[in-house]
Amino acid sequence: MIRSTLPVLLLLVTVYVQAQSIEDLEKRNGFKDIQLGSLADSVRGSKMKKEFKEKDTYPAKLYSVEHTDYEKIGEVKVKDIELKAYKDLIYEITVITEKDPRLMKALESLYGKADYDMKNQLYFWKSDRIMLRFKATGKHELVLEYTSPIVRNMMKEDKEKKVNDIANDF
Repeated sequence: MIRSTLPVLLLLVTVYVQAQSIEDLEKRNGFKDIQLGSLADSVRGSKMKKEFKEKDTYPAKLYSVEHTDYEKIGEVKVKDIELKAYKDLIYEITVITEKDPRLMKALESLYGKADYDMKNQLYFWKSDRIMLRFKATGKHELVLEYTSPIVRNMMKEDKEKKVNDIANDF
C-alpha cells in the first residue's frame, strides 16, 4: 500500500510546486513594475518610438523605456526595454540583457523548471494569463519576452467583430 501511494504523493507534490511557480509569474504579471495589460504611457521613462501593424493587421505602438529603476536585474545589466501596446494596453514587454547564466537560474528558482521549444531554441513558462520566453541572441545578449494572451485575444476578437460588422452590412 505504501509503495503505491508514495509515487502518487511525489507526483502531486511536483505538480503543486510547479503550479505555485506559475502562479507567482501570474502575480508579477510582467517585468518589475511594468505590468502587462496596463497603460503603456503610464510606465516611467516610456517614449513612443513608432506606430505599426502587428502581423500586418492590428494597429499597435512600440515604446522604448529608459529609467534608472530598470537598468539592472540584480547585477545583470539591462541593455534595452521595449513595450508593444494595442489600444494603449501593453501586450508585450521585451527586456534585452547581458548574457549571464545566473539569470536563467534565478528564473527557474522563481517560476520552476522551464519548458524548452527546440524549434525556436528558447525556454518558456506559460499560463492562461502570461507567457515568458527566454532565449539567447548572439554571443552577448539574452532576451526575456513577456506576452499577454489576454490582450492578444482582445486583438483577435476586435478583428472578428470588424469582420462580423462587414458581414452584417450585406
